[in-house]
Amino acid sequence: MATTNGITWFEIGSDRPAEAEKFYGELFGWTFEEQGGPGGSYRVTEAGAGEGIGGAIRATDGKSPNYAIFYAEVADVAETCRRAEAAGGKVLVPLRTAPSGLTFAHLRDPSGNHLGVFTPPPADQG
Repeated sequence: MATTNGITWFEIGSDRPAEAEKFYGELFGWTFEEQGGPGGSYRVTEAGAGEGIGGAIRATDGKSPNYAIFYAEVADVAETCRRAEAAGGKVLVPLRTAPSGLTFAHLRDPSGNHLGVFTPPPADQG
């Protein structure tokens, strides 16, 4: 059975992003590029050079727990949120739109697992 909503991104939240970058770099050979803005480190990796999915380490404030989350690419984030709630899940972070035009939300499945869904920015966005 083919899927239309592939897992295409991951994110690791850490209150010690430099340590996390060093760990994953040494463990898997991943390299990272800082793409965050002022006050918000976001270190992006290709994590497998075409053989895996890309991802990032996001700096956290140390007040919330560290985490690891996967993101499924979907056609419509709002509709996916409605379907998740109908299936017994919960929307943790309602639909948001990044400056790039990317839309995303965070969900919790009925057993308590955290996941993300996103739609890339429109092709005509830069």
